[in-house]
Amino acid sequence: MSMTLFDSPSFANHEGVHAVFDEKTGLRAIIAVHSSARGPAVGGTRMWNYASSAEALEDVLRLSRGMSYKNAVADLEMGGGKSVIIGDSRTQKTPELFRAFGRAVDTLGGLYYAAEDVGVSVDDIAEARKVTPYVLGLNDGPEASGDPSPVTAEGVFRSTLLAAKRLWKQDDLTGLTVSVQGIGHVGGYLADKLYAAGARLIMTDVNTALLAEVAARTHAEIVAPDAIYDVKADIYAPCALGATLNPQTLDRLTVKAVVGAANNQLATPDIGQMLFERGVLYAPDYVVNGGGIINVASELKARQTGGAYDAAWVETKLSRLMDTLEEVMERSATEKRPTHEIADAIAEARINAARDLKAEQRKAA
Repeated sequence: MSMTLFDSPSFANHEGVHAVFDEKTGLRAIIAVHSSARGPAVGGTRMWNYASSAEALEDVLRLSRGMSYKNAVADLEMGGGKSVIIGDSRTQKTPELFRAFGRAVDTLGGLYYAAEDVGVSVDDIAEARKVTPYVLGLNDGPEASGDPSPVTAEGVFRSTLLAAKRLWKQDDLTGLTVSVQGIGHVGGYLADKLYAAGARLIMTDVNTALLAEVAARTHAEIVAPDAIYDVKADIYAPCALGATLNPQTLDRLTVKAVVGAANNQLATPDIGQMLFERGVLYAPDYVVNGGGIINVASELKARQTGGAYDAAWVETKLSRLMDTLEEVMERSATEKRPTHEIADAIAEARINAARDLKAEQRKAA
């Protein structure tokens, strides 16, 4: 069955979807701008060997809408967008390909800013930067925000403390066991913070050498990747792949809270409802892991004002995000609704308010 863009289940009133082709480099990309109500659309660029262009379209539609919500819930003056490059990131990358991608981004004139994501490195983005100013996540220059992982990890850590305070009425993690799935970029930083706060750790990762290293310094117990769902723990921290909260894993988890860095943790929204009904506190992923995009937002702000990266501004936004997470947990309890629905409602209200304000300003003009 052939499907048009507007019939796609993931089409959510996107403002624009741009298909990009460059014959010389073989670039095939899709740039999706979900919303620019709160500011320029910002979101990463993913390079993936999609089975079909329809699959690439679904991904970019879903991810760009997700960025609108993530940026709004973090109270950033940015909209949501995302881009995908169709191809094998291990074999098909060339500097020319990323310059061609940069030229495509440039044609949007600042409506969308790209940054690195799965399959795309800081070096790739630097290549695109040669032909367009509309990319973020650079390693050099006064506005450069560098690796966002430490800030992301700090946000996940503070979110874990909020869950502990709510469920166990304690200010640290003493006596609590956290099962950490994935100790790559963010997970490693997070493990150190959890351990310092008194948590007992059980961890897994496919990278056994890295796993052994992090486990040694955090005195963690190591388990096989699939066994992480069955361990006896108080908090589950998914920090690797998405959709690990699904019908197959739900009955295996004995935790009282889920607080992790992974994107798209719920396989489907109804899993959020099921967690809520079981009395498991789910800290919505895009609230918990918003530290990284706050870090990137500081770079955009510096770019716009001609200033430099501002760690104090990042801290202010991160604290504000934690206030929002507290509001999400509080409202979920009083309104008897799952946390992911509350977070979405807060994000939607902020996006709609900005959109209405823009419409008013247009009328006035």
